[in-house]
Amino acid sequence: MNKKYRTFFGLKKEPFAADLAPKEILQTEALKGVKDRFDYVANLGGVGLVTGEIGSGKTTALRYAADKLHPSEYQTFYVTATTGSILDLYRQIAAELGMYQSSNSKAVMTRLIRKAVMDLVEDRKIKAMLIIDEASLFRLEVFAELHTIIQFHQDTRGLLPVILAGQSSLVDKLSYHTSAPLASRIITRSHLEGLSPDVMKRYLEHHLKICGIKKNLFEEAAVTAVHQGSGGLLRKANHLARGGLIAAAGDKSKLVTAEHVRLASSEIF
Repeated sequence: MNKKYRTFFGLKKEPFAADLAPKEILQTEALKGVKDRFDYVANLGGVGLVTGEIGSGKTTALRYAADKLHPSEYQTFYVTATTGSILDLYRQIAAELGMYQSSNSKAVMTRLIRKAVMDLVEDRKIKAMLIIDEASLFRLEVFAELHTIIQFHQDTRGLLPVILAGQSSLVDKLSYHTSAPLASRIITRSHLEGLSPDVMKRYLEHHLKICGIKKNLFEEAAVTAVHQGSGGLLRKANHLARGGLIAAAGDKSKLVTAEHVRLASSEIF
């Protein structure tokens, strides 16, 4: 099915894919805002917060911002949060740092991680950046202890800046008293909303252009249907847009209509 609709429209590759190269990502004002705050955290140290609903483009924004850091100056470490313990997180971070030592002691793991970061920053002169995606999954006990790995030289130097990304519930978890030591280190916050109707039209055109199509294949009513059906959220918009193209190709229609988008919406949640 994919090959048939791509051939019908002359698409050079799968449209509305999630694995875009950073240079292919549409630069919206929201994306630029995340990047500016990301840079601020990287330069100053501390913790940055990126929130948004499921499918709002948080991970894409993080990839875009991280890609803009100069590779000879920065090294980013990316982990995806789980509902496990703080020790599980420490082991994830240690693995990202290239450490294969492990311990059941939180104190030992904290010391090992700090040493690895200091070796990177002070000996190799490479700045570190830790990105934790899906941080809203963390247990409260993890928020209560996470700040301990970013304390260096009696907490006077921010050698390990951290970006926490997750759903809006992340803010609620950081509001608990036990999370205060970590929350007090947050120096910037970004929240990703759904795209506006105008930006959604530009988004669809941008993705088609990446696939070699120079004109918009979506009627105005179809753009509206994608926007309303997705609430402006990128992941669902991608599914609706691709599904609309498949439905249009099935009808031998050179344009995607609102009805084609409606048919696509019946296939997804």
